[in-house]
Amino acid sequence: MQLAARAPNRIMERKMMTDQPKVRVLLLESIHPDAVTRLEEDGFHVESLRNALDEVELVERISGVHLLGIRSKTQVTAKVLEAADKLVGIGAFCIGTDQIDLAAASAGGVAVFNAPFSNTRSVVELAIAEIIALTRRLTEKNASMHEGVWDKSADGAHEIRGRRLGIVGYGNIGTQLSVLAENLGMSVSFYDTADKLALSNAHRCASLDELLESSDIVTLHVDGRPGNAGFFGAEQFAKMQAGSLFLNLSRGLIVDHLALRDALKSGRLAGAAVDVFPKEPKGRGDEFLSELRGLPNVILTPHIGGSTEEAQSDIGGFVANKLAKFVTEGNTTLSVNLPGVTLPDLPGMHRIVHMHKNTPGVLAQVNRILAEHNVNVEGQMLSTRGEYGYLITDIARGYPDVVLDQLRSMEQTVRLRVLN
Repeated sequence: MQLAARAPNRIMERKMMTDQPKVRVLLLESIHPDAVTRLEEDGFHVESLRNALDEVELVERISGVHLLGIRSKTQVTAKVLEAADKLVGIGAFCIGTDQIDLAAASAGGVAVFNAPFSNTRSVVELAIAEIIALTRRLTEKNASMHEGVWDKSADGAHEIRGRRLGIVGYGNIGTQLSVLAENLGMSVSFYDTADKLALSNAHRCASLDELLESSDIVTLHVDGRPGNAGFFGAEQFAKMQAGSLFLNLSRGLIVDHLALRDALKSGRLAGAAVDVFPKEPKGRGDEFLSELRGLPNVILTPHIGGSTEEAQSDIGGFVANKLAKFVTEGNTTLSVNLPGVTLPDLPGMHRIVHMHKNTPGVLAQVNRILAEHNVNVEGQMLSTRGEYGYLITDIARGYPDVVLDQLRSMEQTVRLRVLN
């Protein structure tokens, strides 16, 4: 693989050649070995690290890296992207992508992929398990038994059947949780700022307040966009039913943990389960600090909603495959930030991938350059999203170098890549 030096406008050309250095891949945060296997199948050189890297560390490591794989802890900032002289793609081996500066990635022609569905079931099962554990007071009973106390009392222990679950955020996880909760005999309400179709007998609430005031259990499944920071605090806890339960398995920054602690200690809430935190340790074994430590009616888990072997294997294979297809074929299906384009591979062709600013006449200009040099178009696909367009063009080999020079010098060009 050969990548031209980055120009001031961050344009890059790539050629796949057997005598060139391998594609370099940096995977962080103990990404599943299935991802390594998939990427090595295409001859990529993969380096996999156990922990996350902070901004300074990542800036030092990112030079010469073509593909970067992360989970939820690593922050890919504009400063990191500026230091990434070879980077063409980022894989978020998780659901969310709020840890990546998507605007800066798009401006640099860097494709971002994630796994929007692969760990859904694992998160839902954890939520169900925690709802049952809290409702039956299993954590308290377990702690008492380990202390040698036999307490067979049914006080405060309930079935989940017949109780109302309020789901805030009715996306992939929220909808699947809704279905499973109903199958267990629960009633379900949900609130979402977007129009969502209610599944089965779920009730759509017109406001968050309606959901909070009517639910026995409230669970959050919203994304981590900056506008959601501090979304749930003292005001929202005060509107929940006395003795209700609270779960957050989405993003740590959306909940005020001091307000949650106060609601638990005052008895306003009977219990809580929290899997995500505003500030999390970088790696396994590091000290965990939280206002919620030591509370007997709280289940704390170390961001393991999607941490099952099944989910991590699925995520590893899914995201790695998207990254590999992007490098070798230019396909952007399910990209988070670029238009989704897939063009069937034609043997014996050169594939030109042209990312550009979305202005009128780009396709005509590209084809005019090709026509002026008697280059025949064998296959072509264009799609746009917001500010950017993404064009894949297959042409016969043997064209003059001036073709690429002219495409590269187009005012609208963001990045140019050439695939054998």
